[in-house]
Amino acid sequence: MSRSETAIPKNAGTSPAPDGGGDVFKIESLTMAYGDYVVMRDLDFSVKRGEIFFIIGGSGCGKSTLLRHMIGLAKPAAGRILYRGEDFSGATEERRLEILREFGILYQGGALWSSMTLSENIALPLTEFSGISERAAAEIADLKLALVGLNGFGGFYPSEISGGMAKRAGLARAIALDPLVLFFDEPSAGLDPVSSHRLDRLILQMRDSLGATVVVVSHELASIFAIADRAVFLDAKSKTQGAIGSPRELLERGPKDVRVFLNRGVDPLENKDAYEK
Repeated sequence: MSRSETAIPKNAGTSPAPDGGGDVFKIESLTMAYGDYVVMRDLDFSVKRGEIFFIIGGSGCGKSTLLRHMIGLAKPAAGRILYRGEDFSGATEERRLEILREFGILYQGGALWSSMTLSENIALPLTEFSGISERAAAEIADLKLALVGLNGFGGFYPSEISGGMAKRAGLARAIALDPLVLFFDEPSAGLDPVSSHRLDRLILQMRDSLGATVVVVSHELASIFAIADRAVFLDAKSKTQGAIGSPRELLERGPKDVRVFLNRGVDPLENKDAYEK
């Protein structure tokens, strides 16, 4: 049994893909490193079309580094990343930029331009990459803001809204070009539980309305169990993946380190009273 299948049935917990299945991403023997320092090695997993896929693990294990590799901001030290069957990690710069237009990315802080209104922030990728007029871009921006519950806030600046609203505005910008894949880097960071729950609902809504595949970096257990179809656990000690499967399968039948992580430091198989159903 391979490291990537430890104790978890292959594809356990995967939701049916809306358009018939298939791999959007396939990670093959991936090693990530900064110079001689290896972050993670021998990563092997796939992301299915239409699923919400989480990258989980403790702080500093390489979750965000893996995200950077998947969106083409970092090159593998070894192995490769396939996007829809194409070697994305080995693509030319021109082809890489073409592929990036199929991605929408929500960074931790929202990454909004402080000197632009929310509407201008969202219209920017539309005018840059779609060639539509500024007026049409502004109309689409207002529509995207309405989709994330910010109808009427287009004229506000990032400094004039709350952290949760900034995350939603960042999501509106991420979906401006109707991406095939949505990436989220610690989307719940800095949010209160109510705002975090609202963002989880929005992620589900965006997946369903856009038919997009969603990749989320997070260690927020509530979000993992609420919306993840599958998750890959990055083990900081062994510097490779510990297991892959649905959150429930990982909690109940995953390796001990994975079970402990998903149950707040307590192994549910050794302490039944601490097992949070």
